[in-house]
Amino acid sequence: MESKKNRIIFIGLIGFVVIIGVLHYLTPGHMILYHDTYRRITYFPITIGAILFGLSGGIILAILSCLSFIPHLFTFWAQGPQAYYSELSEIIFYLAAGIVIGFISSRKNRLREKLSNSYKKLHKQTLQLVEAEKQLGHSQKLSMLGHVSASFAHEIKNPLASLKGVAEILTDEVPDGHPKHEFIEIMKSEISRLNNSVEEVLKYCRGQQISKKIKPEPINNTIHTVISLVDSEIKRKQITLHDNCNKEMPDFLADSIVMTQVLLNIILNAIDAVGKYGEITIDHFQENRGYKIVISDNGPGVNENIKPNLFEPFVTSKNGGTGLGLSITKKLLNSFNGEISLDESNSNGARFIIFLPEIDFSTIQR
Repeated sequence: MESKKNRIIFIGLIGFVVIIGVLHYLTPGHMILYHDTYRRITYFPITIGAILFGLSGGIILAILSCLSFIPHLFTFWAQGPQAYYSELSEIIFYLAAGIVIGFISSRKNRLREKLSNSYKKLHKQTLQLVEAEKQLGHSQKLSMLGHVSASFAHEIKNPLASLKGVAEILTDEVPDGHPKHEFIEIMKSEISRLNNSVEEVLKYCRGQQISKKIKPEPINNTIHTVISLVDSEIKRKQITLHDNCNKEMPDFLADSIVMTQVLLNIILNAIDAVGKYGEITIDHFQENRGYKIVISDNGPGVNENIKPNLFEPFVTSKNGGTGLGLSITKKLLNSFNGEISLDESNSNGARFIIFLPEIDFSTIQR
């Protein structure tokens, strides 16, 4: 657009010079006042061209102005050398004006371009500095979190051991056929999972190698287990939970350790988001050599301001929230090339979409 505008201006200046030449040619030689006016007006296109287009623009318009001045010179040819050379000197002034003003304008344009490049470079470096400062802030928070996590993990190991002992006692007291036996097994499984998580945190804080424990199970079983874990909270808030699953589909294996943590994070967030008598829906089905789980609710949805950074550490809209749940969820899924994204549910709440690729667990060392 700017190039087209400059082209139009340049053509207009050339047209202006041509008109002056025509006026010189059509105006009789004895009308000196008119010729003097045309001669002085000629400096305008030369000056404008030199300012806008630099040295080249000034020289081109100066040369064209000299050519348009030739008809005027012919009117003084018969008046003798003195009158002729006096008018001829005007050509030198045209060229001098175009060269001098064009040279100054070119230097000014080069200086402006250097300043513009310097500004762009400074702006880029400022953005990099802001990003580095942001990353440093995250690193400091993560470092502090690491120290706190190590202390916290160490402190909860003893209570976990006590809880595990109590669960073992309850197992002996509640036989396999008892209706409550399933909940005892869930409690033991969750204590073991939590204990493993604590061990992994301590290993990480000590700089030791973290062993990835894998426990493949049908995803339907894992979803059923997670629903059982949050059942009391769902009943307390009188939330309606819909588990939409095609029972005729073949089992899809997924790491139950990872998926239990992932599903707990998202469903607990949904429970916090919806009010009393709210609704949460879990749709899950096989799709494109993988498995898709869609968890939606009818809560207020995710704040627009945090949507772009929702899966980054320490980003949260909940009072007292750490902002780590969804970032951990994303990392857990990425460890198995899984994906998670946010969408808006049909009821204007949040809608999280999880995709799990097919994995041949027989090729993974456990």
